[in-house]
Amino acid sequence: MARAHVYQTLIVGAGFTGIGAAIKLAEAGIAGGDENGDDEIVILERSDRVGGTWRDTSYPGAACDIPSLLYSFSFVANPGWTRAYPSAGEICAHIEDMVDRFDLRRHIRFGTEVTGLAFDEDAGVWQVTAVAAGRKRASQFRARTVVLASGPLPDSSFPAIRGLETYTGHKIHSARWDHDYDFAGKRVAVVGTGASAVQIIPELVEQAGFVKVFQRTPGWVIPRLDVAMPPVVQELFAKVPAAQQLARQALFWGHEASATALVWNTPLSALVAQLGKAHLRATVKDPWLRRQLTPDFTPGCKRMLISSDYYPALQRANCKLIDWPIATISPAGIRTSDGVEHLLDAIVFATGYDVHLTGPPFPVTGRGGRSLAADWSSGGQAFKSIQAHGYPNLFFMTGPNSGPGHNSLLVYVEGQLDYVVRAVGAIREGNLRYLDVRDDVQRRHNAQIQRRLGKTTWMSGCRSWYLTEDGFNASMYPGFATQYLRQMRSFRLADYHAVA
Repeated sequence: MARAHVYQTLIVGAGFTGIGAAIKLAEAGIAGGDENGDDEIVILERSDRVGGTWRDTSYPGAACDIPSLLYSFSFVANPGWTRAYPSAGEICAHIEDMVDRFDLRRHIRFGTEVTGLAFDEDAGVWQVTAVAAGRKRASQFRARTVVLASGPLPDSSFPAIRGLETYTGHKIHSARWDHDYDFAGKRVAVVGTGASAVQIIPELVEQAGFVKVFQRTPGWVIPRLDVAMPPVVQELFAKVPAAQQLARQALFWGHEASATALVWNTPLSALVAQLGKAHLRATVKDPWLRRQLTPDFTPGCKRMLISSDYYPALQRANCKLIDWPIATISPAGIRTSDGVEHLLDAIVFATGYDVHLTGPPFPVTGRGGRSLAADWSSGGQAFKSIQAHGYPNLFFMTGPNSGPGHNSLLVYVEGQLDYVVRAVGAIREGNLRYLDVRDDVQRRHNAQIQRRLGKTTWMSGCRSWYLTEDGFNASMYPGFATQYLRQMRSFRLADYHAVA
């Protein structure tokens, strides 16, 4: 019986990063086919269409809080953005356009969910187990290199709140929106006041009879200066691509400068706090509500919230902020610690995603049978965020300590994509069985990262999804985007065990 075809690269996920990886590999000559006419790359996507998190994020008002010109790849210009900040739908349309523009759809296996990765050290090949939609029997794929592009936020679930299973009303998670539910005249709760909630709440107060917002911790909110992109600007960007690149660079450097206030606690951090409080005073008239909405942590310690309509929505006659802790969920609604039971027709849980700080949500077995979940049980550690010792030829997109607190994630992803292309090229051209980052190199890199993280706002005392339960920061990069990109430009074989 013939063995399964060995792909040069297998990509897990067809979101922004997965599609970007396919584009860059194709540009490097790795995509079309080998001497037998077989494809050299394959993309496994569990859904029936591309888009990743942005495909799944379809709640009312869903949009990006990074400007559209910056929330896109520099190597795939889109002069047709219709607004300064893109909606989820427009981002998905852009990803679909990238797939068609670069003829990538033929490489994608839709409805195919990866359930496990195991490295065959003798062959230098990753064995990938996946289950196709509607089938019970797993499929097997083999690839010399694997790009994990499923992202840090692929899954979501209801929070572990006492009494949740007893609730008889309608439950909705922000990441799995129920578009068939009619909110008209309903008593609705929104649990959470994070990045998703501040977009959902203004939309719900327009639809529902009454909205109660249950807040655990107030966040820093700054205005979202969103405007329609004038047709004349779209036409200019289409005719003169350099103009769009110039605008993108201006936005990049503006965001880059904000690191001096958001990544480290400096006098500029106090200025951001003052601006946030000024925005609160100007927008919220009631002193008690202002007090409820005033954060007690350094700006940047938690994710900044970008919204111009969240504060006005909270002051609508059919909206009320509740900052008493939730004691339990009852069959009829939510009971808070002050003893009040809030009767509700529906509860919207804007409580975010299941952040995979300990690796992807399936087993990954490396050299010698080692388990990634076990190795990362206290938080992920990798070399330059992209490779981990003991897991050769495996590349983590948006891996440990690659998260930005001030700039576009896609800027960081571009650095990762270039690194992947160089590493895959080295394996291919050297006909190497595998490249495994040296343990001592990885340890030195992570020791330096953790030392630098100790000086950042993320470690200043607040609780956030950036940290593990015991306070280990496996998420964020402690520096400027330019510093991150500089480290990704350096690919040295001396950092690896290169095995032929």
